[in-house]
Amino acid sequence: MTDTTFFSSYKPSFALPKSTSIALFLLLSMIVFSCKTAQQTVVYSPVKEKLAKHKLEKHKTAVILNAKNTHFSTGASNFEGFYPLLKNKKVGIVTNQTGILLDSTHLVDFLVTKNIMIAKIFAPEHGFRGIADAGETVVDGKDTKTSLPIISLYGDNKKPKPEQLEGIDVMVFDLQDVGVRFYTYISTLHYVMEACAESKIPLVILDRPNPNINIVDGPILEPEYSSFVGMHPVPILHGMTIGEYGEMINCEGWLKNGVQCNLKVVACSGYSRGMGYNLPVKPSPNLPNDQAINLYPSLCLFEGTNVSVGRGTDKQFQIYGSPFLPNIDFCFMPKPNLGAKDPVYNGKDCYGEDLSHVFKVDRLELKWLIKAYNETEDKTKFFNSFFTKLAGTKKLQQQIEAGLSAAEIRASWETGLIEFAEMRMQYLIY
Repeated sequence: MTDTTFFSSYKPSFALPKSTSIALFLLLSMIVFSCKTAQQTVVYSPVKEKLAKHKLEKHKTAVILNAKNTHFSTGASNFEGFYPLLKNKKVGIVTNQTGILLDSTHLVDFLVTKNIMIAKIFAPEHGFRGIADAGETVVDGKDTKTSLPIISLYGDNKKPKPEQLEGIDVMVFDLQDVGVRFYTYISTLHYVMEACAESKIPLVILDRPNPNINIVDGPILEPEYSSFVGMHPVPILHGMTIGEYGEMINCEGWLKNGVQCNLKVVACSGYSRGMGYNLPVKPSPNLPNDQAINLYPSLCLFEGTNVSVGRGTDKQFQIYGSPFLPNIDFCFMPKPNLGAKDPVYNGKDCYGEDLSHVFKVDRLELKWLIKAYNETEDKTKFFNSFFTKLAGTKKLQQQIEAGLSAAEIRASWETGLIEFAEMRMQYLIY
């Protein structure tokens, strides 16, 4: 069974009477019931798209029609929709190089021109300009262009401290996610939501499409293996936008002590799940193109092994190899570059496969991982402790070591994926 089995969009379970007038239709569509709690989430998105995708009786979402937007645009581009939430407020913004508008203007620069009072910028892994290595501590600083203070949310301070939020009236979150559990932007979202809830500061998520939105696949994370590269009981590929994921965090009670964030999601306009999406800018230094983003969920599992995924080359997450694999057809040598100051196997020949031209995958692909394990002579040195954090379970390593096929391993995910898909449905905006 493939991952696409678990991906489907809602079809309304009701039919409006034919006699209902257009005016009444629009009025009723303004109130949609969503969260299990009393907390309201406000979503700005076209009414027609909203009605086509949701069960009204389960949602509690006020929908504001944006008739001027007839083309696809991200939440950040719907300034008319979220301006009232920021007007005359002191604003904190969680963003990085991906927070751009349709004309490539950065959101921070745009808001400054609109006289929005930005108090602080909060930066995730890789920093505000997105050039720090994976795992590299990002320090506080100042934006050279706007002179605004930058607070790092990667390193020892992954959650905004109360004193860092003092004086802020509203927080804005605008990061380009890639739909993968161990991609840390959703962990940053969790901590920002938690901090905002505790300080009673509303949070506005400016939504963006997920380039892997049509894939829901992989083992469900087991709570005992929760970490910053996997905080929630979801599969490796969750198939949600970051706005949808934020609603799920809030309503499933995953924040500390069950606190609720005053969350508002500004949805993409003119967007549907069937649309393809090519990212206009690298979401992080080692995801340089669409091919890397598509292969990242599958190849990132190698980060928990003795195999390189091409950091230190120009084909990051499009190749894999190590000095311990057979020297057959393909070889590469990692060297320091942007995003990999000291790559794994720096200056050493790595043997493996070039996947930069393989057809786009539509699931979490295990065949390369299994092949590399089988071809490694000393298998006791193949896995390291990070693999369990990435997989979210010890079972995947045990299954590979036991010689199970990819099909047999995938079959063990089926029940968990079905349960997740049913839970996830109620939070889908598109």
